[in-house]
Amino acid sequence: MTAAAGVVQPSPTPQSTAAELISVVICTRNRADLLKAALLSVIRQDFPQAEYEILVVDNASQDHTADVVAGLLDSAPIRYLREERVGLCVARNTGWKAARGRIIAFFDDDALARPGWLRAIRESFADDTSGPIGVIGGPAHAIWQAPRPPWLADTVASCLTIIDWGPSRKLIPDPDREWLVGANMAVSRNALEEVGGFHPWLDRIEDKLLSSGDVFLQKAILRRGYRTLYVPEMAIDHLVPASRLRQEWFLQRFYWQGVSDAVMHLIELSPSPAGRLRAAIRRAGTLIRNRRRMKSLLSTSTNPDLFALKCMAALDLGFILGLLGAARR
Repeated sequence: MTAAAGVVQPSPTPQSTAAELISVVICTRNRADLLKAALLSVIRQDFPQAEYEILVVDNASQDHTADVVAGLLDSAPIRYLREERVGLCVARNTGWKAARGRIIAFFDDDALARPGWLRAIRESFADDTSGPIGVIGGPAHAIWQAPRPPWLADTVASCLTIIDWGPSRKLIPDPDREWLVGANMAVSRNALEEVGGFHPWLDRIEDKLLSSGDVFLQKAILRRGYRTLYVPEMAIDHLVPASRLRQEWFLQRFYWQGVSDAVMHLIELSPSPAGRLRAAIRRAGTLIRNRRRMKSLLSTSTNPDLFALKCMAALDLGFILGLLGAARR
């Protein structure tokens, strides 16, 4: 198979029915070399190729992404889709809407699936005796490209798409306390169709560190009466680039998390301009009254607890400024 004019011809359709098929959606943008490793980690699973397909959603890449996909078409049931509208949630929606399976597994281009990943997805959705399963997900372990800094507390490191909620399967009833990550999350097609998929205002859009499209989706699906399940056997490894292991990056990331929280507030409540202002004033008052958090904004420290406080203050500022216009919604 070849890539021509930015279009890669698809591999033959898997022979399984839609009810049996797992559709793996990988969205990518200008990370062709990482993408190849991610694809191979799925292709090399001990799992029948007739029972899964891979959809690569190329989100307006300008590198050799199409060539990487073309080089693997003879190895697995892969389809290539080009999405010119830049945005992770937009690309994920393009992927699941084109998928043929009733289970849609979302996976990142900078992740590696551990052995048994596809099998864990299949078995978890088959066990629905306690009610319909809407979302499942598993741990995401770090691949550190550089040593972990001593000032990086676990609460701060979680924004690197690192989660591990323990060795046992369990329900995730409140995504504000424990959540699943979009890099390692499988969703039933029925649930996606009921909630309309991912909200396009959230998650990465070019250089904006917006996030929480995955968490917002989980909340919407839970409200529909579906169960959300943590599955430790559904494990991946996720790259942590050395470029992110700087305090400046984490402060920016937490600021944009605050903006993302503001966006979710706007989506859910649709407040008037006066309502936005009142919510911003309330959050500002909470920040000002927290003297330790306020003091942390002016400090430079390698103490992990103090740096975590500074990150939380950055989150507060992002939420306040997001409501006042940084979210631009």
